[in-house]
Amino acid sequence: MRTSAAQRTSAESTGTSTSKEQATWPQLLRVLRRLRPHLHGQRLLIAGGMLALLGEVLMRLLEPWPLAVVIDRLVPVVATGQGRDGLLHGVTLCALALGAVVALRALFSFAMTMCFALVGNRVLTRVRAELFAHLTRLPMDFHERNRTGDLVTRVTGDVGRLQEVAVTAALPLVGNLVTLAGMLAVVAVLDWPLALAAITVLPLFALLSRRSTRRIASVSRSQRSAEGDLAAVAAESLSAMPVITTYSLQERLQQRFSGGNEKSFRDGVKAKRLAAALERSTDVLVGIATALVLWFGATRVLSGALTVGELTVFLTYLKTAFKPMRDIAKYTGRLSKALASGERIVDVLEQRSQVRDTSWARPAPRLRGFVRFEQVWAGYPGGPPVLRGLDLTVRPGERIALVGPSGAGKSTLVGLLARFRDPDGGRLLLDGHDVRDLTIDSVRDQVTVLLQESVLFRGTIAENIALGSPFPVSPQEIVRAATLAGADEFVRRLPHGYETVVGERGSTLSGGQRQRIAIARAAVRRTPIIVLDEPLTGLDEKTEGEVRAALRRLTEGRTTFVVTHDPAHAADADRIVTVGVPAVAGPARPANTGPQMARRPW
Repeated sequence: MRTSAAQRTSAESTGTSTSKEQATWPQLLRVLRRLRPHLHGQRLLIAGGMLALLGEVLMRLLEPWPLAVVIDRLVPVVATGQGRDGLLHGVTLCALALGAVVALRALFSFAMTMCFALVGNRVLTRVRAELFAHLTRLPMDFHERNRTGDLVTRVTGDVGRLQEVAVTAALPLVGNLVTLAGMLAVVAVLDWPLALAAITVLPLFALLSRRSTRRIASVSRSQRSAEGDLAAVAAESLSAMPVITTYSLQERLQQRFSGGNEKSFRDGVKAKRLAAALERSTDVLVGIATALVLWFGATRVLSGALTVGELTVFLTYLKTAFKPMRDIAKYTGRLSKALASGERIVDVLEQRSQVRDTSWARPAPRLRGFVRFEQVWAGYPGGPPVLRGLDLTVRPGERIALVGPSGAGKSTLVGLLARFRDPDGGRLLLDGHDVRDLTIDSVRDQVTVLLQESVLFRGTIAENIALGSPFPVSPQEIVRAATLAGADEFVRRLPHGYETVVGERGSTLSGGQRQRIAIARAAVRRTPIIVLDEPLTGLDEKTEGEVRAALRRLTEGRTTFVVTHDPAHAADADRIVTVGVPAVAGPARPANTGPQMARRPW
């Protein structure tokens, strides 16, 4: 089935590892290093949160002492019956002090939670924005290797999980660890032999926690990957409902989805079982430590080394000090899932496009449309070259038809023009400038590619047309572009005209209407170079004639490349370039299989 192959592809392309031997701490540090630049602007909130954290820890340290004072004064009075008169006043003061300490601890805790929650939400909101922006700039071959549903899960689900766990689990755990350090210091001052008895279980807990955490993290990574594949299957299926319904594929796709769903379920149960085992083991260790302290502490009281009140403080501290151990056990599953989500986010952010601006790149001037390929070699990553030593010169305003069998290099040639990829060898010159000496955005702003599938975005027709221009577009310019594309007439007949909202991918419009809106979107760009990639495929004869006329108006006076399999569509080109036969697998040889030019044969 395709699911397993897709899982391997996704893991390989984004660098995700699901090895059970993978260490947790290096992965945590890797995620934190990626988040660190976003923390620089949050220093004031972080400082405020740390002060509130220290204040809460101080109140926790003070909280048992009023009770200890009461016990130490109450026990002699109960035992001897003397000194009852002043006892009530002292107890009242201790009760008020305890109330004040608890109130201050709650206030500090609230301030700490709000500061750290704001930091976490702000940082991860920026991470989500960075992740989305990075995804939109990654090359097409990355998106071809990865499934859309899985990438959407990384942007929404993985960032959301990291955001939620950072506030509800990680931050309380940090506070408890600081409290643990403070309490261990106080009890060591009170009675260091008793403190040693209390911490005897810590090495055993550290060993148990390390082993369990690594296993839970491994299972959580696997589960998160399975959830990403589930999202990919769901997105792929829901976007192809006409095909699914036509071919009655509901049962097959349900089986595919169920297989991934079961895997996610099994991984989830395993993670819960491991976390529950760690939590219960921790309870046992805490119980053993408490029993040791109770027995050894009682002997210390009987020997006069401790008072009953101090032992009470010690036991209270012990209960609070062991809370981080319970929290680690309780939150290990959630923290491991958050770490897995963080890894998936970082995996994408660390992807780098092979097409990047050089250090000397400069913005392209306004181009006239003079295009020259000089001994250009190019192919898909990891495959043999499909363009081998291409030499082609196109004058400004010239119309070139690219014909040839599938896989012969037509799309590769188009990708070079739009800088989806750069030549593996040779040079591509625009108005005499090597494209690698120009910034990517400035080149793409002057090249318009009209694809075979006219994709519209959910929004109004006016918004879809305006998306074609990198600059603000006036309503008059939108109408002029629609008129040039032959779309103005049918748009005005729609219920709300240019403010009519189209469905997802333009599903509420016909194929011809979508294509003419796409032509209008291309028209507002006013670029000197235009690429038409099979723009007439799938249209009926009448619609094809209307779209062909719109394309002629769009490309008039502009350097135009027409990619087509139909000789009739190439008939009105100034020249026809026949792209050679597809390259076969094997070592690349500089054979004479590149494009050949021919005068119009039809």
